[in-house]
Order: sequence, then structure tokens, then C-alpha cells
Amino acid sequence: MKTASYVTTLLAGAIVALPSFAAELKIGLQDDADVLDPAQSRTFVGRIVYTAMCDKLVDVTPDLKIVPQLATEWKWSDDGKTLTMKLREGVKFHDETPMNAAAVVATIERNMTLPESRRKSELTSVEKVEASGEYEVKFTLKSPDVTLLAQLSDRAGMIVSPKAAKELGANFGNHPVCAGPFKFVERVQQDRIVLEKFKDYWNKDNIFVDKVTYLPIPDTTVRLANLRSGDLDMIERLAPTDAASVKEDTTLTYADAIGTGYMALYANVGNGARADNPFGKDKRLRQAFSLALDRDALNQIVYEGTSVAGNQSFPPNSPWFDKDIPVPARDLDKAKALIKEAGFDRVPIELQVQNNPVASQMMQVVQSMVAEAGFDVTIRSTEFATLLSEQTAGNYQLSRSDWSGRIDPDGNIHQFITCKGGINDTKYCNAEVDKLLNEARASTDDAVRKQKYDAAAVILNDDMPIIYLGHNSWIWAMHKNVTGFVASPDGMIRLTGVKKEG
Repeated sequence: MKTASYVTTLLAGAIVALPSFAAELKIGLQDDADVLDPAQSRTFVGRIVYTAMCDKLVDVTPDLKIVPQLATEWKWSDDGKTLTMKLREGVKFHDETPMNAAAVVATIERNMTLPESRRKSELTSVEKVEASGEYEVKFTLKSPDVTLLAQLSDRAGMIVSPKAAKELGANFGNHPVCAGPFKFVERVQQDRIVLEKFKDYWNKDNIFVDKVTYLPIPDTTVRLANLRSGDLDMIERLAPTDAASVKEDTTLTYADAIGTGYMALYANVGNGARADNPFGKDKRLRQAFSLALDRDALNQIVYEGTSVAGNQSFPPNSPWFDKDIPVPARDLDKAKALIKEAGFDRVPIELQVQNNPVASQMMQVVQSMVAEAGFDVTIRSTEFATLLSEQTAGNYQLSRSDWSGRIDPDGNIHQFITCKGGINDTKYCNAEVDKLLNEARASTDDAVRKQKYDAAAVILNDDMPIIYLGHNSWIWAMHKNVTGFVASPDGMIRLTGVKKEG
């Protein structure tokens, strides 16, 4: 009797343990990530992968508050030029080396000095970073920079293994080693990124998935079909046109959050030989293009009313939005007059766009709208990582590239617009704009910062290197057996607390 009871208990225990042991989450992404190195990368989907793989010094809550992650507390000096952070003890990197102050210093210095780093402009205010204890770091700034904490809540604050970074150098992305809940297993370009639970993760008791596989599927229809068939457990960026059907599907769960970023068109105004064209050289043509757009109609036609029309790097409901520059109504007469004033009848433009149905549909509507003013737009569709590469190289005339947004306003504008900005693909450069945005970084007074951003917005609305279209919502869909997911305005998929039942 005892033996039978013992066997029954063992079997019951095995049955209970199986779901936990076998829990694999397959997540469909809209794009493939670029290089998996926090210092070098720039894609939104890359940040989604990092959320599972690379813990940061601080994180962001769904209500956009900065909270501890690898740093447990922090303090600013009275003059705003020193930030001291205490670090979480007992944390290991995926290679079992310790995460301590020396590792933080090595990572920040790598972000600031690696030739390929895109984090340099985010950390320009840092004069030096040093270990003031085994688990304490001190950032000394050249001048006060209120945006630094927000920068450390993203890629600039993702701490990587100094051992792996030293061994791999610029090739760190081939086998990234961080301190997050999941460690890197493999990557097949344009096919999958596979991670597995790290057994020594500091918060492992709140990680209930053993393996996560990210699959890039640019076609929103195919992505949803794979979710419904069971080949995927969760998808990001559900097409707005599919929102109603997902809400009605009893096997699926719908979630959304209004984003902090923007949808935009980048005009090549100074990035190499392809900037040497009328649209890149004459701001009147860019102004005309903007006036030929009906942004509200774009929202209704393409996004089923889930997005918001916009004309700045901040959405109209943001406290940083300049209300003195409202979203313009469509004005074909004025657009035509500007084109004529610039000396043209028809203006040819090549517009590159990523190869997903929603972005393509939006650009087709844009193509039709601006044709009425005098623009002959040719659409070139390409894979997203290629699009970003072409932008960086200056091999484009006009490019549709969205930004996922940041909690501090600086993150939506500085690196795109300043002369040496890390993601300034248009190569726009205006000394007065640089001065205003650098001063906005240095002030701890929001009223002063607002004044600076407003003044910059006036100049940018005239020069128009970036034509803002609007601000969309992040939309997710998942099977009912996936629970614990919390939607966030930053669009990230945080797996802490997420479970897959059965």
C-alpha cells in the first residue's frame, strides 16, 4: 500500500512538473533584429529580445516610472553632475562571471568608446564612470543631464559580460552574454532567435518559461494565421484591421497600449550623394509633401482609428507637444504653390518602406495623396534590417522608419536630429537646434526644457528633415493559455510573471 501510494505521488509530481519543464514560448515578431549587441543595435525588435536576455541598470513600468533592476537605488548630487548607483549583489552573467561595479564600468566605457557603438550620443554627458565600491558605481557628468537615467533604462544601461565583450569585441552580437532571465542559444538570420532560461538568474522564481523562440514574420496576415494555427503562442504588432476579429476569438487574448513613439518619413538631406536632389535640398518641397497628407485619413484608412495623427516627435497628448504647431490640415493648394515656387511641376521621389502589409498599405495611401499635389512617388519595398542599413549608408531619398519611443523626450529627438546624433540618418545639421537640444538635456526644470523643445520644433517644422505622420498603438495577441503578460507603452514584451499553461 505504501509502495502504491509512493508511486502515485511520484507520478503526480511528474505530471505537475512537466508543463514547467516543457514550457516553450514562441513569439512572432514583425521584423528580424539587427546585430544582438546592445552597443551597436538600433532595431525595435532587438529591444524586445534584449528584454528577455539583457537586464538593465533600471527598468520602466507600464505607467512609465523608472524602477530598480540591476541597480537597487541611486542618488543625484546637489549640482546634478554626479549619479551614484548601488548595485544588486549576487547577480551572474550567463557565462557565470559576476555582475559587479567593475562590469558596469567596463560596459559603459565600451558603449562610449567602441568604434561601432551607437550609444555614444546617449552618453555624451558622461565624463567618466568609476567603481566607488564592489557594488557601487559613480557617473561623473560634464554637465547636468536629466536624461541619463532614462538612457540607462534602455540599451545604454544593458550590462554585458566584460569577459565576453573583451573576447568577441565588435563580434559580441554573434554570442551575446548578458545578465537577464534568458541566455542566448542560437540565431538563424531571418528565421529564429532562441533563448533558454538561465538557471542562476537573480529573479528566477518569477520566470515560468523554460525556452523562448522569436520568429520574424513580416507579413501581419501570416503572423496571425500562425498564431491561430498554434505555431505561435504570441505575436506583437497585430494589424489594426485584425483587432476586432481577435477580440471576438474566444481562443485568443488581445492587449494594447498607446505608444510613446512615432511614425515618420526620413528625408535624405545630407547623407552622401543621394542627398543631392531637389527634395533633399529644398525644404519647400518637403513642406509641400507634408501639406499634401491627410493624417487623420491615414489613421482611419490604415489603422482603423487606433493611431493618432501627429506632426512632431511627441504625440499631441504629450506634455512636450508644442500646441503652437498643431497637426496641419491637408492643403493641396498651398502644397502646389510651394512646388511651383520651387520651380517644379512634378517631383519624382523614390520612397523605401519595409516589406510588411500595414506599412506598405500606408505608403500606398501616401503615394496617392501626394500625387494630387505633384509628387510622383515610386515605392521600393525591402526587408527591415536592409532598410535601416540603407538609411545609415545614405542609399535612399525618402524612407519610412518608425521609432518606438522613449520615456524622456530627449530619446525621441536628440539622436535623430543633432549633427552627431547616433541615428541621424538624414544627416541634418543645424547648430541652433543642437544648442537647444543640448540645453534641454542639461536642465532639471521641465518648464525650461519645454521652452527649448518648442524652439527646436519651430525650426524643425520649417526645415522638415523628418516628416512625422502620427503615433500608433502597440497591439499584441496571444493564446488564452498565455497569462501574466502586461502591456506597456514602450512596446516591450517582459516575460517576468508570464506563464504558458498546458
